[in-house]
Amino acid sequence: MKKSVKIILVIVVIVLLAFVLKYFKDSNSKDILEYQVEEPFYTSINTKAVATGKLNPEEEIELKPQISGIVDEILVEEGDVVKKGALIATIRVVPNEQNLVSARSRIATAKLSYENSKILYDRNKSLFDKGVISRQDFENSELSYKQAKETYHQAQKDYQIIKQGSVSGGATSNTNIVAQIAGTILEIPVREGNQVIESNNFNDGTTIATIADMSKMIFEGKVDEAEVGKIKEGKDIKVVLGAIQDEEYPAKLTFVAPKGVEENGAVQFTIKADVKIDGKSNIRAGYSANAEIELENKDEVLAIREALLQYNRITEKPFVEILEGENKYKKQDVELGLSDGIHVEIVKGVKEGDKIKVWNKASEDNEDDAASKRRKR
Repeated sequence: MKKSVKIILVIVVIVLLAFVLKYFKDSNSKDILEYQVEEPFYTSINTKAVATGKLNPEEEIELKPQISGIVDEILVEEGDVVKKGALIATIRVVPNEQNLVSARSRIATAKLSYENSKILYDRNKSLFDKGVISRQDFENSELSYKQAKETYHQAQKDYQIIKQGSVSGGATSNTNIVAQIAGTILEIPVREGNQVIESNNFNDGTTIATIADMSKMIFEGKVDEAEVGKIKEGKDIKVVLGAIQDEEYPAKLTFVAPKGVEENGAVQFTIKADVKIDGKSNIRAGYSANAEIELENKDEVLAIREALLQYNRITEKPFVEILEGENKYKKQDVELGLSDGIHVEIVKGVKEGDKIKVWNKASEDNEDDAASKRRKR
């Protein structure tokens, strides 16, 4: 009986040993992992900067009254296209009582001076005709008479302007708000019946309407300090509007700010560009826009996909792995040039025909995601 147990135990041990040996054999006989490889190629690489901003009219003015009063009538609406000199609104004057009293007093004083000068003039004219007084005395009295007459008439006109905002029979009126340029009415911030204040040296005055020439638009945006040194005035750029993304509008850079402004920890520089707008586009002021500015461009340079690069954890220098033999790779340091976020120029370290290891290629989708993230950075 004991002998049978021993035999059974020996058989079990042998079976288990066979299973262990088979397991190790199968593990060691698995195929070695093979990586895909890619070769360098010649291509063109462009680097671009994107400036965010807005599209605004180049010429935009605010119409303000020359006299205080009440908005009597508004003759246009927002969006209307008007010609230069078109009547926009009229103002009804509400005169100041103290100013009216002062104006009446000046009229009365000027009238007394005028009547007295007329009496002296008539007397001296009669004496001059009789040869009693000299011509000089007569001309002096005539001058005084004419000056008094003009002062009297001016006092009357001043009174009319204070009372009703204009001189009766005048070609222009302070109560009329007219367009100073041809363009589109962008905004009318007041309504009929609103009180308005005149524009003077001490007050900006109330804005009656805003007019802009929509055929001349400019892009105003900001670029980062890392990119501003690579752009110059006069450079051709492209502007894409947030509301019309299917269209690209050519523009010419006209201004790069000499001083930057810190925003959220980064220094930003303002840029401006004249945008060419065709007559078919329905462009509105204030559209958000992006300007694409080409910074550098190289044609026919040796390049690889940027996803093939690896970086030394200590030195942070880039390198690639090049196939030497069957499934054997060596590390090769590389010197990089221009990059557009997808392709990168190889200045030194790799030559045409080298087979570079695709070390991080899990799937085509992962590659696309990685390239997209790099472009966003």
